[in-house]
Amino acid sequence: MKQILLVEDDGDIAALLRLNLEDEGYVITHEADGGRAQHLLGQSHWDAVILDLMLPNVDGLTLCRAIRARDHYLPVIIISARSSETERILGLETGADDYLAKPFSVQELVARIRALFRRQQAMGQQTSRLINAHGLTIDPLARSVLLRGEVVDLTPREFDLLYFFARHPGEVFSRLALLEQVWGYQHEGYEHTVNTHINRLRVKIEKDAAEPEIIRTVWGKGYLFAERPL
Repeated sequence: MKQILLVEDDGDIAALLRLNLEDEGYVITHEADGGRAQHLLGQSHWDAVILDLMLPNVDGLTLCRAIRARDHYLPVIIISARSSETERILGLETGADDYLAKPFSVQELVARIRALFRRQQAMGQQTSRLINAHGLTIDPLARSVLLRGEVVDLTPREFDLLYFFARHPGEVFSRLALLEQVWGYQHEGYEHTVNTHINRLRVKIEKDAAEPEIIRTVWGKGYLFAERPL
């Protein structure tokens, strides 16, 4: 059974989430204080963390950074009343796998948790073989990327996106297909999320993000990972 640490200082929200997540078969441990949550992170094995940002003593972004500093990969979903695009990008750049702005549908959170675990299981079943292409070295076990020997600092979702592309060179994927394959859910209206991640990924790996050579746009169809340089 999946062990989830729920870090949320609003008691009503925490009770609602706990009830619904336990109905899904997850084991939920709730903590309202950021400092105590930081202690709990080092005391037990967790399969995922659901994390509010505005917490007593230690804020959610600090906790997220601490999680990403650990050797063991631990999925993180941020839930926050901070709903601006800037705040969402900051949360993802800090290392969150997903970000839901309050108020949100509990069923949407449940769907995203399911998708996260499906994606994690699929990644675990992939070959551990390094992928080398376009000066990139992608290590699926370490979840690390080098570009011509230099470390590329990717968010968890950016890594998943790049790894998926690199495993399917030359194949064209629409934005909806990428949502289904990489995010694990397919909902119209979220296509802008794919665009944002691809643009940010290009900035980190392309010589010129305005003229991409690795992740190319196929107009009217989607995107592909080039089989060979231009």
